[in-house]
Amino acid sequence: MAYNALSPVIDVIIPAFNEESSIGLVLGDMPWGLVREVIVCNNASTDNTGQVAAAAGATVLEQPRKGYGSACLKGIHYLAAKPKEEQPDIVVFLDADYSDHPEEMPALVNPIVEDDVDLVIGSRALGTKERGSMQPQQVFGNWLATNLIRLIYRYNFTDLGPFRAIKWNKLLTINMEDPDFGWTVEMQVKAAKYGLKCTEIPVSYRRRVGVSKVSGTIRGSYLAGKKILWTIFKLW
Repeated sequence: MAYNALSPVIDVIIPAFNEESSIGLVLGDMPWGLVREVIVCNNASTDNTGQVAAAAGATVLEQPRKGYGSACLKGIHYLAAKPKEEQPDIVVFLDADYSDHPEEMPALVNPIVEDDVDLVIGSRALGTKERGSMQPQQVFGNWLATNLIRLIYRYNFTDLGPFRAIKWNKLLTINMEDPDFGWTVEMQVKAAKYGLKCTEIPVSYRRRVGVSKVSGTIRGSYLAGKKILWTIFKLW
C-alpha cells in the first residue's frame, strides 16, 4: 500500500498498565511513517511506563481509573477534543505488552483504505500464534464469544483480538462505553448492531512481555469471561 499526502490520517491508541519493560519495544516497532500520533494511555501504572513511552515518542495521557476500556476511552476523548479538521480518519488499537506486531499495521488498515471497510479485526485465530501466547481459557473464551455473536447478530468473527482498526467516524457512531474487560466485544457487537462493514485479517501473536493481569490469573480470567458474556447479551 503506497501512502502520500492524500493518505488517511491514522492515530494509534495503546492502553498500558505497568508495561515499562514492553512499551518501548512496541513503540520501537511502530511504523511511524504510517501514523500521525501514538497515544499511550497510562492506566494507573506504578512503574515507569509513562516515562518510557514519552521518551520513545508517544503522547502520554494519564488515566487514573483502572480498566482497559477506561484507558481506551481516555484516548478517544483526547482525539474528540481536537478541532474537527485535526481529528483522524482511522484509529488503531493495540496492546502495550508486545504480544501484537505493530509492524503489521499496514495490512491491518489496508481493507479500510482500499475497500472502504469500517472495522478490521486482527485475528490471532487466523494468523500465527507463538506457543504459549494464548492461554486455553482465552482460546475457549474467544471461540464461545464469537460463536454467540454469529448466532445472535449474524456477524462472523473468529477472534476478539486487541489489534484492530476502525474508521474514526464509525468509532464515534457506536459510542463505546465499557470501562474494562468488555471493551473489545462491545465494539464488535455494536459494529454488528449498527451494520458496519467488518472484516478480519490474520495477524501474528507472540508471548507477552511479563505476566498478564487478566489471563494470567484465575480471578482475572473468570471476571473477563463473565463480563464478555454479559456484554454480548446486554446489547442484544
